[in-house]
Amino acid sequence: MKAAPTDSNAKERTMIMEAQVGEPLVQPRRELARRVSGGIEVALYWNPLDNSTTVEVWQATSEETLVFAVPGERALEAFYHPFAQLAAPLDELVPVADE
Repeated sequence: MKAAPTDSNAKERTMIMEAQVGEPLVQPRRELARRVSGGIEVALYWNPLDNSTTVEVWQATSEETLVFAVPGERALEAFYHPFAQLAAPLDELVPVADE
């Protein structure tokens, strides 16, 4: 009888293996940081499958969510200053795939 895997990446590996046999796969993402300030909630996510990082900004009063990708080397800066990141020139922005 096999023991259940205790490795924290076991579920992720299972999802990858299932995707390889043709079943649909929902890409996992990991929350790296979250903060609430001035009526907005900001979260930083990392996707281990493609090594992408995204920032989500949620405004409670309007219940609107803004999601944008950022290069990994600028992820923490974008987390702390998300609106400044959006002012970046268009050629510096990274496209986000639809979920």
